[in-house]
Amino acid sequence: MAQKANELTPWVSPLHNWGYELRELRTCRGLSLRTLAKRALLDHSHLGRFERAERMADRDQAARLDGALGAGGMLFRLWERIGDNRGHVANPPVHVAKSSAALALALPEQAASDEEGISVPCRLRDGSVVWVALDRRALLRSGVGLGAVAALGAGSPAAADPGVVPPLVSRARTASAYGPTPIEHLRRARRLLIESDNLLGPRQAISAAREYIDVIKQLRQEAKGSDRHDLLELQTQYGEFLSWLYQDLGDNAKAQFWLDRAFQWSHTVGDVDLTSYVMARKAQLAGDMVDLVDVVDLAEAAQRMARPRSRLAAVARTYEAYGHALRGESSESERAIDHVRNALDGVASDPSPWGGWLNASYVEVHHAQGLEVLGKHDQAADAFGGAIRLLPDGYHRDRGVYMARQAVSLAGARAPEQAVTIGMHALTVAQSTGSGRIVNELARLDKALVPWQRLPEVAEFRGAFDRTIHHEAEMDVR
Repeated sequence: MAQKANELTPWVSPLHNWGYELRELRTCRGLSLRTLAKRALLDHSHLGRFERAERMADRDQAARLDGALGAGGMLFRLWERIGDNRGHVANPPVHVAKSSAALALALPEQAASDEEGISVPCRLRDGSVVWVALDRRALLRSGVGLGAVAALGAGSPAAADPGVVPPLVSRARTASAYGPTPIEHLRRARRLLIESDNLLGPRQAISAAREYIDVIKQLRQEAKGSDRHDLLELQTQYGEFLSWLYQDLGDNAKAQFWLDRAFQWSHTVGDVDLTSYVMARKAQLAGDMVDLVDVVDLAEAAQRMARPRSRLAAVARTYEAYGHALRGESSESERAIDHVRNALDGVASDPSPWGGWLNASYVEVHHAQGLEVLGKHDQAADAFGGAIRLLPDGYHRDRGVYMARQAVSLAGARAPEQAVTIGMHALTVAQSTGSGRIVNELARLDKALVPWQRLPEVAEFRGAFDRTIHHEAEMDVR
């Protein structure tokens, strides 16, 4: 009888998480330790110790394992983040809100391990705003964070004790012993979390989404046939959703991490539409990160993967349009947006469940974003206004994002009074949802309003925004 594999604890540290992902990739590929070790030119006993986090691979070994497993760089990026997290906690990682790049680059990038801390916006002494990652328990003790910690809850017990099995996992083990795999329940739970995110923002949904992924992984150990396939598909969907939650929170490093996971899992599922969708999401994230190198290439790759004239192809073309705008390619951006507008009626009957939110409002928002980065502020403000009017009810957080972007455009168009009026509404949404995307846009607005800072309305907005975020001196005290 084969020896049972050791239980892994990916939430303990980035090193443990790397070992966990290494084993996941190996088992997904159907490889034994010896087979993988032979392919990667390693000793199989060393490989076992890597998986159990008893030993750290060196750079060459990590690169060879990534190549042997066909991980596309994901495994190697996780390995690079292990060393980034060996510093003292008094030197916290920083996530950029498009400002104070020197400080952001001077501090290590936060790893996307399973139980890391959470990020809060912080104003530096030079007036700029960055995202600072704090330890979750220290965060709860100090009470910081844009009105979000109150909604955060206690989090997973794994954060406090690596030996504790998350409660949802424990309950899933019990439930699966008495009945069929609860796949439909897990699907409904994801739909409810999506609705919660639309209304309340990402923070309340993150811990639940992460625990559901753990539940699915446990259920997959015993599932067979179509149930096993359906569970892996759900795991992919939850991974992509978790990436979106972190993206909205303003934590692009963890968003990228979970998208890489979802992309890997989607290939195992074998669903071309799902893989195309995740690829399109990678293009969207690249746009949010202002990645001028990858954004258009990823969007074009997603279009090649998608079915011709499908909704997913149109979604990817939308992200391509914004990518062209980021690169200053105005005519290419307009051409891509016009293509999507013309395709909207045709894709309405597409049976694929992916990209169902693609509508006129969504397309106009991306058009407006493109106009803004191209410096066409008046046109962008009008386009954002039109998109907001088209937005269906129930998209509370998204409305706040679009309003914040419209306010930035109005400031660029030298209409500060209108900008602060709309910015105040967006700030209210940011406070109620904890959306990092809104905060990032309001940080841009705060900077854009400096020329009119003596106007009473502008001073009122800037003071209100300043009171909702934390300051470098506060972080130094902590």
